Amino acid sequence: MKPILLASAAAIAISGFVTLLPATAQTAAQPTAQNPLLADWTGPYAGVPPFGSVRPDMFPPAFEAAIAERRAEIAAIVNNRAAPTFANTIEPYERAGERLGRVLAVFGVMTSNMTTPEYQRIEREWSPRLSAASDEIVLNPQFFQRVKAVYDNRQSLNAEQQRVVTRLYESMVRRGANLNPEQKQQLTNYNQQLATLFAQFSEKVLADESTHIAVTEADLAGVPADVKAAAAAAARERGLPAGQYAIINTRSAVDPVLTFADNRDLRERVWRAFVNRGDNGGANDTNATIREIVRLRAERARLLGFDNHAEWRMQDTMAGTPERAQELMMRVWPAAVARVNEEVAEQQAMARSLGHNITIEPWDYRYYMEKIRKQRFNLSQEEIKPYFELNNMTQAMFYMAGQLYGLQFRDITGQVPTWHPDVKVWHVTNQAGEDVGVFYQDNFARTGKRSGAWATTYRSRSGLLDNEIVLGSNNNNFAKPEAGQPALLSVDDAETLFHEFGHAIHYFLSDVEYPSLGGTPRDFVEYPSQVHENWLLTPEILTRFARHYQTGEPMPQALVDRIQQASTFNQGFATVEYLSSALVDMAMHTRPEGVTDPDAFERETLERLGMPRELVMRHRLPQFNHLFSSDAYSAGYYSYLWSETMDADTWAAFEEAGNVWDPATAQRFARTLLSNGNVIDRAEAYRQFRGRDPDVAALLRKRGFPTNGAAQQPPRRAGERG
Repeated sequence: MKPILLASAAAIAISGFVTLLPATAQTAAQPTAQNPLLADWTGPYAGVPPFGSVRPDMFPPAFEAAIAERRAEIAAIVNNRAAPTFANTIEPYERAGERLGRVLAVFGVMTSNMTTPEYQRIEREWSPRLSAASDEIVLNPQFFQRVKAVYDNRQSLNAEQQRVVTRLYESMVRRGANLNPEQKQQLTNYNQQLATLFAQFSEKVLADESTHIAVTEADLAGVPADVKAAAAAAARERGLPAGQYAIINTRSAVDPVLTFADNRDLRERVWRAFVNRGDNGGANDTNATIREIVRLRAERARLLGFDNHAEWRMQDTMAGTPERAQELMMRVWPAAVARVNEEVAEQQAMARSLGHNITIEPWDYRYYMEKIRKQRFNLSQEEIKPYFELNNMTQAMFYMAGQLYGLQFRDITGQVPTWHPDVKVWHVTNQAGEDVGVFYQDNFARTGKRSGAWATTYRSRSGLLDNEIVLGSNNNNFAKPEAGQPALLSVDDAETLFHEFGHAIHYFLSDVEYPSLGGTPRDFVEYPSQVHENWLLTPEILTRFARHYQTGEPMPQALVDRIQQASTFNQGFATVEYLSSALVDMAMHTRPEGVTDPDAFERETLERLGMPRELVMRHRLPQFNHLFSSDAYSAGYYSYLWSETMDADTWAAFEEAGNVWDPATAQRFARTLLSNGNVIDRAEAYRQFRGRDPDVAALLRKRGFPTNGAAQQPPRRAGERG
């Protein structure tokens, strides 16, 4: 599962995920000579961000000026003496905050991809101030009364305008617009405290992820040459003595060691360091931070009239309630645990056959499953990686976008500013050669870059704003090879590449009038990304682009066949690792009183669920950035599974067409689900595409689990709320 950042600033503002507001292409002029952050974006493609020209000290004055400008834009709406209408209230709001949106877009890159102590200090200082500036609008009674007046008379509007004002009105109510002044002040205090704690949590986790374990070449017996080369480069970067290697405490560095290292003691050391990020009792321990975040969330939910944080967060989702999300997760959980038990038994037998007198522990799981993969399918990740070279796989995903949607990509690296020399840039056009967007690709891990993989946009398409050219990025954390050497990907890395690119396809195809309808619910947003993972292992992609990095020869058909045969291998591990994280997230955020001891709560919840002892959550609470670096995925990590239900059923639609590249199915998919944002209810949009609700059995079949009649109970809702 791959974490992302939502696109569409306007949609995020409506949903309350972060503090951005809608952007427009036109605002009042401001003095900009000394600060490029306050200037309109210039250059080709209707202007691009000045990534190469900014410094940390530029952001505080830019924030001040941009917030003041947005405040004036809202004041102009409030002070309009004319009766409130969609044209004089809602449309100006949709346009408000363009300059602040631009500043925040660049700041997000600096703090996620290139952070330094100075950027962290600014984030700590400004996160609560940005939160307060957002609350200032949402809790403004005069502005709310104008919105309410338009909402009360919405029957005079067209359907799309009704949806815009309804979502805005309901969002403001959800976020406290009807509270009394004392309650509003308390809410603002909660939000500012949370913003500060989110920044602290991210900073602590990043500090633990910046640590390393120094090892020798002898320690790395069994580890592939490209992994050792990356560890050697990391050691040189950190000034370690010659002959030493550095295993950085990030997933991209840790997973290969856990998969291939013959040294069991090393595997345990690496595993313990990784799973205990944020849980070491020192300055970077996050347990107290989590406890305070969960307490504040619970108190905020009560203030807003909800039983718990999950109930509040899920108002604007497809699932609608914690119970519906829990229902789906628990349909899958028993089958996944049963499969893990089977996998562990197989590992134990493999260990015995190798003369290893051990009991399988979490640091053994990947190692012995890789040996079973080799034995059962005559297949290993090391046999596959020479064919999954990063540049070839990038061309493969571009081919997918071209075949399905007519998108074309031209390398323009060096022609527009970027934030790091590793960043590649592509000009995106459609079949008619018309501009679609600019795609930034930041693939490699580095010091100061947060872990995981994510996608984001810096400018989204909107008819109202006259924005036609989309600016967006994919951000990965692949191990960077030594100079002159290829970057070879595992299957999981390649799936991550295609996953994040699915988000890019979504935002490049999105074409809405009103920016607030450009975003989608949290449990829909992962759906387009997960669907596009399916094309990675199709014969067309493998035969055209999976070419050996040394010989250029295509992947042999026999190897293609073995990859297909192993498609559901290790799904017990993958499902339980993810789903345990989602279940703990939901359990934590449905507690009205919060949690006093996060470690104990995690342990007790997993025991109650029957979590197999041989593996851990993909994201333990002390390092769970999805939950505690913002509100975004809190009570929402289930979203990947909800989206995967639609993903599996959508892939079945392509298969039923007799050709997974079927143009008619791709066009229908793009028209009904990818291009129209949140203009209509997403559940209804899915029914327009498929003719029915998603079939849960498709998800179970995809993972190789028994269906047991699951097709009779798809997750469905009468309609999305808000």
